[in-house]
Amino acid sequence: MKESNAIKLFQNTKVRVKWDADKEDYYFSIVDVVSVLTENNFQTARKYWNKLKQRLKEEGNESVTKCHQLKLIASDGKEYHTDVANTEQLLRLIQSIPSKKAEPFKLWLAQVGKERINETADPEKTIDRAMKTYLQKGYSKEWINQRLKSIEIRKELTDEWERVGIEKPTDFAILTNEITKAWSGKTIKNYKKFKNLKKENLRDNMSNLELVLNMLGEATTKEISKSKDPKTFSHSKQIANEGGIIAGDTRKAIEKKTGKKIIISKNNLKLEKRKELL
Repeated sequence: MKESNAIKLFQNTKVRVKWDADKEDYYFSIVDVVSVLTENNFQTARKYWNKLKQRLKEEGNESVTKCHQLKLIASDGKEYHTDVANTEQLLRLIQSIPSKKAEPFKLWLAQVGKERINETADPEKTIDRAMKTYLQKGYSKEWINQRLKSIEIRKELTDEWERVGIEKPTDFAILTNEITKAWSGKTIKNYKKFKNLKKENLRDNMSNLELVLNMLGEATTKEISKSKDPKTFSHSKQIANEGGIIAGDTRKAIEKKTGKKIIISKNNLKLEKRKELL
């Protein structure tokens, strides 16, 4: 597992964290977060976490208690196995700790929950929220319109995959990777690495042409699938490759005419005006 060490600031307090490139997720030191929220020293926070972990386990809260351990650097400069939580587990943990410092997170989670419920009743709100979010991050309206169209095309493709009996998220990921690899020459993992991305969405960091070619690959795959009506996953995978190749041939033709590479390392991270949660 390829990892990189880093220190995140949690209200001006250092919280140890490791990035897992394979799982594409951050893992935070639970004791460090507990120390911040309870305003206790490390030893007291560790005892607090042990008691809290036992209580959560008795309540049947497996989402938090199933956390694992990673070696993290301690204050003495040595590495020790430490309980860590990914982002989802960490947010669930924060909800279990009575603390003034945790209150902003709890309010934020409540607001997000309310928005998602409203969007279930009125899906148009999802589009409005996406538009607002992209504008706040600094994207142009032209790019945003392109991105929203890509979401529509992606939904049509996943609907087609569901129609032929594909339901597992892992299978969706395999097929998507097949399309991407066929048109761009890179797996999704390598594509993100090329653009220096971690958890960030790959499509959010594509140029207009990259988005167009990605849409072409997905739209073509959908049309071929509807025509051939595959009965097996392997056949759907072959079709995904075929759709990607058509988009890939278009990419090569454009590059030959312009003399410029379409797959570029530039990302859109500089556009984002983030207020880091952690």
